[in-house]
Amino acid sequence: MSLLITDKCINCDMCEPECPNEAISMGENIYEINKNLCTQCVGHYDMPTCQDVCPIKNCIIINPDHKESREELYDKYVIIQNIVE
Repeated sequence: MSLLITDKCINCDMCEPECPNEAISMGENIYEINKNLCTQCVGHYDMPTCQDVCPIKNCIIINPDHKESREELYDKYVIIQNIVE
């Protein structure tokens, strides 16, 4: 399951620099998460760092339209790491 930034986003810029996969970028009005790059920090941290640093409660949620298992997230992490290297 990739994450989704809701319209509660205040564009504080706390999440974008913390994403280890560079999945967060500025969208038209608010920050957005690229579902193809988001692994919910699986492979990097115990919990998603964007959620941890976000000052707005429930601003970054699990994307209900893009569900993935922990195993699928880890497989995506491995693919991303191989591309980066």
